[in-house]
Amino acid sequence: MEKSEHMEKNGNNLVQLATIAAAHGIKGDVKLITFTADPLGILSYDRLFDENGRAFKIENSRKAGHAIIVHFSGVDDRNSAEALNGTALYIERQQLPDNLEEDEFYQTDLIGLDVRDGNGRIIGKVNAFFDFGGGDILELKVEGEGLKFIPFSKAAVPEINIEKGFIGIDRVAAGLVADETDVEGGES
Repeated sequence: MEKSEHMEKNGNNLVQLATIAAAHGIKGDVKLITFTADPLGILSYDRLFDENGRAFKIENSRKAGHAIIVHFSGVDDRNSAEALNGTALYIERQQLPDNLEEDEFYQTDLIGLDVRDGNGRIIGKVNAFFDFGGGDILELKVEGEGLKFIPFSKAAVPEINIEKGFIGIDRVAAGLVADETDVEGGES
């Protein structure tokens, strides 16, 4: 395994595509949990990198349910494979294809965008993007309120404008404020 000379040290240019979940067998194969739409999509990248810039080249692979089993160059026994458990694997952002459809984007491109409320006021920034299994969640760093989690839905996030550097949210649909009609004494 080699160190990439192109990796940014601060990691801002990196996109996580997979995590090494476990050793598989005795010849150095590992199970990868991928974050690509198709698990085999990860094979289109020549090399993957860990957070220290160490490069991993896939020699061969096979699909295993929602994961894939891979063999990396230089990982030739179970002990070497087990030492990699939990390793996050990345590519550089510029390696991702740019031929997206009009309403498509990469989740990583949302991180750091301004968050605007329905009045156009900037209320914070997108801090992170998560999927805990129940749907996508945005973590916002809201000024004066700290970190807030909101659902990543069309109702909660009706506008995404990556070119202009912001997302627009509906504070009620996002669960950041109560719906006035639900407040005691309000409309039924």
